[in-house]
Amino acid sequence: MAAYSSLIILVLLGALSLFIHNTAVTISILVLLVIKITPLAQFFPYVEKQGITLGIIILTIAVMAPLASGSLPSSTLIKSFLDWKSLLAIAVGIFVSWLGGRGVSLMSTQPTIIGGLLIGTIIGVALFRGVPVGPLIAAGIVSLFVLNK
Repeated sequence: MAAYSSLIILVLLGALSLFIHNTAVTISILVLLVIKITPLAQFFPYVEKQGITLGIIILTIAVMAPLASGSLPSSTLIKSFLDWKSLLAIAVGIFVSWLGGRGVSLMSTQPTIIGGLLIGTIIGVALFRGVPVGPLIAAGIVSLFVLNK
């Protein structure tokens, strides 16, 4: 029964993400559904264990692509250390990266919060035109309240 309930939840979340026109979530859920209903289901332990790391690698590649392609010249990057907005962006980037690290730790040690993070992310995407990149940061913020580190 648990296998069917998770399948139903995925289908409902997929329908919701399709309805709110969130392509990233829709594709993610479709990939998970394909894995779940095919022999690929044997790879779920790997997806669960390495999925966040793989996602972070892909996101980092996308963020660094303008530098690698040359569309963000190194001179512009160097000048960013002279502008207060860029310095603020650097500080916020450091803070958010730290929060994300705490979030990964919290999600691995207290997986019961993942459902709440998922619901919060879906509501943020559906009602506030958010982008589904918040679960790690949200978990990091939650960790500030629930962990004594």
